[in-house]
Amino acid sequence: MAKRFPAVFLLAAFGCALVLAQFHLPGSGGSGNTKAATPPAPAAPATPAAPAAPTKTDAPPAKVQIEPAAPFDYYVLSLAWAPSFCADPANAAANPKECGPGRHTGFAVHGLWPEANEGKSPEACEQTKPVPKRVLNMMLPYMPTASLVQHEWAEHGTCSGLTPADYFTLVIQARVAVQLPVQITAIDEAASESPEQIEGQFAGANPSFPAKAFRTACRGGEFSEMHVCFDRNLKGRECTASAGECSRASARIRPPQ
Repeated sequence: MAKRFPAVFLLAAFGCALVLAQFHLPGSGGSGNTKAATPPAPAAPATPAAPAAPTKTDAPPAKVQIEPAAPFDYYVLSLAWAPSFCADPANAAANPKECGPGRHTGFAVHGLWPEANEGKSPEACEQTKPVPKRVLNMMLPYMPTASLVQHEWAEHGTCSGLTPADYFTLVIQARVAVQLPVQITAIDEAASESPEQIEGQFAGANPSFPAKAFRTACRGGEFSEMHVCFDRNLKGRECTASAGECSRASARIRPPQ
């Protein structure tokens, strides 16, 4: 026999169904008036951080410019003519490496002198220690004796504002920059020439120098030295009266022995 439900129970069940039909559950696909939830906006991409400013590295220290011990305007490279120097018996006896028989020494570096445009040039500017041995050895191919190297440093190098090594490096650079005229270096017998002739021969051998960058020095009527003028950057320049000049009409040039 079929089970019968009371009428009251059936009416309650029907009412519940009507109530549930009026609701739209989000996401159920129904067509109710309830709006679907708006999905969250995508997050804006993160702005990349600006690269860090490069760290400023310390620049290498600038080379210290040492002020000279005394003011000067230019340099004079003195090239001594050894045959004239060695003609003095006392000089020859005291300097066998330069004046010994068969040496055939011609020009030798006497020094590089800080020079003033006018007036007295600086000399012996400060107390000094002996020139280091390695610097002495570097100079002996250019300057005939260690005693001359020491003397030139004490008398002239101390006025340059340079260390012994830097000063004598400058001496070598100045010497290498000058070409010696064959008219003098190849002489095989004594000759007499005017200071202007000798200077002209140096100027002809060194066309990059001003013609007046050369000054002849003489002693006792004999050609003794050639003075070559450089600016403080070691570029050839004209000499001034302070560089000296042979006042003779002519000077005797001895040949190397």
